[in-house]
Amino acid sequence: MPSTTLSVVLSDGSTAAINSQEDLAHFYNALGYTFREISRLMHALTHRSWCAENPGNPSNERLEFLGDAILGDTITKKLFHDAPDRPEGELAKARAEVVSAASLGAAARRVGVGAHLRLGRGEELSGGREKESILADAMEAVFAAVYLDGGDEAATQVIVGLFGVQALEALESPGERDFKTRLQERASELGFPAPVYELASSGPDHGRRFNAKVTVGATVGAGSGSSKKQAEQNAADEALRALGSEETE
Repeated sequence: MPSTTLSVVLSDGSTAAINSQEDLAHFYNALGYTFREISRLMHALTHRSWCAENPGNPSNERLEFLGDAILGDTITKKLFHDAPDRPEGELAKARAEVVSAASLGAAARRVGVGAHLRLGRGEELSGGREKESILADAMEAVFAAVYLDGGDEAATQVIVGLFGVQALEALESPGERDFKTRLQERASELGFPAPVYELASSGPDHGRRFNAKVTVGATVGAGSGSSKKQAEQNAADEALRALGSEETE
């Protein structure tokens, strides 16, 4: 185990070290991989808000870009090989569910990514360690860091370990959690025009919240979230529930 410690920015702006012998051991166990070069992990856990306060340090955004591609490729191959009789449409819906921000955020919480993030003071104060968008992006960056540290096989093992069962479960009801697609399909079934979404945002850049409203016929659904996609999905979910209630009345 490397002796280097990770640092987190506390709510008062001070910096504290995480005990590498205990906390990192737990993190590695949950992730299913031990880094050879801890600097790669630190890079993956570095949010741009921390970089703004510590010039000269790269954020995890480039790693996020790579990790997103690695995750998508790994899940695509697993679904293709493990479900040879499923049509392309079902495979695509199952993959979308697995690689969604909600799925990545949940995985990040299981692993404990939030506790190890390096955040700027503003993000720390606004609850950045629990923001789904930040957790999801960091999780993708960690996948890229594993790939760079241990190669393709190591990254595949980590991703399959975290999402393998979920990917197969998603095939049992592909697209079930893609509320926007389901709402569009339901609107078509009922003879309504396509759903219309309205979006608004509030708060500072480091803590922005999005509010969405969707209209389907006379039905309106509202939802909020830390990203536009999440807000629209939540609004679509509410509209679907309302349409279901109206149908049974």
